Amino acid sequence: MLSIKEWMELADHKINEFSDYGWECYGTNAYQMSSWNGIHGAGGYSFNIVFNTKTQKVFEVEVCDYSRDRAYRLIAEDQRENHRREAEAHSHLGIGLNTAWDCVDFVDLESDEDFLQKARAIKSGEDYDTRIDILVDFSDQELLKYMKVAHDRDITFNQLVEQALGWFIHEVDSGRITKEQAQNFIKENKNV
Repeated sequence: MLSIKEWMELADHKINEFSDYGWECYGTNAYQMSSWNGIHGAGGYSFNIVFNTKTQKVFEVEVCDYSRDRAYRLIAEDQRENHRREAEAHSHLGIGLNTAWDCVDFVDLESDEDFLQKARAIKSGEDYDTRIDILVDFSDQELLKYMKVAHDRDITFNQLVEQALGWFIHEVDSGRITKEQAQNFIKENKNV
């Protein structure tokens, strides 16, 4: 997870707002800081961070791209379930788990690198890859096996992984694999 120092450097040490976080999922010492460049629409962006003022642990970082109506979020892995539960508790208020603003939902990211690449590009006004980087971990034996499969299919290893993930997502979307089965598969294979 990003550190406060990394976030401050990304925001050029400019803070527009500092307040209590407002939700309880991260504990009583959770505060948020925001850095906004002051522009709505084209060229506008903001960076947000939620952290513990006592321990300096970062719980969540966000980047909002007002030019393209996109919002990206990275939540510390050990805090995702707490955040999800509180979002569900607030759903009766019309606050969705992924709501960033109006009709824009957050896209949850999986890695610091992906967050930083998108945030730096948004800040610079450059185009960026809207796909999500997904971290995969294979043993050396598995990696060799899958690289051979990719070679046999005359595609790159990344293309093979993209195809496999795409197939899995399609199976969930079509109902052939339930979201519960997918979550169980992920839990069972997390350390494979």
